[in-house]
Amino acid sequence: MRRAGLGEGGPQGSYVASGYSVHEEENEHLQEGLRAKVSALKHLSIDIGAEVKHHNQMLQDMDSDFDSTGGLLGATMGRLKQLSRGSQTKVFCYMLLFALFVFTILYWVIRLR
Repeated sequence: MRRAGLGEGGPQGSYVASGYSVHEEENEHLQEGLRAKVSALKHLSIDIGAEVKHHNQMLQDMDSDFDSTGGLLGATMGRLKQLSRGSQTKVFCYMLLFALFVFTILYWVIRLR
């Protein structure tokens, strides 16, 4: 039994074209969603790249600061070694005892307040 309107060359072509346009619209809608997601990922990756560059610059700055501090500490330790080796050992001991005495006095003054 044949249905009316479903014969060859009849309206069947319009059903196919209609189904095609529905799929076309759905594909276009999905493409727009995909474009939006790709655009969001692009902006996110650009922001991540900028953040990485900023953090790398901060790390380089910290590295140079630590290098200069290490050099300063090395020079100070060298002076302390030179001071302890020389004939000024007694003066160095007196300075340490004096500093200990001053800190003890300051501790008691602050504690009694």
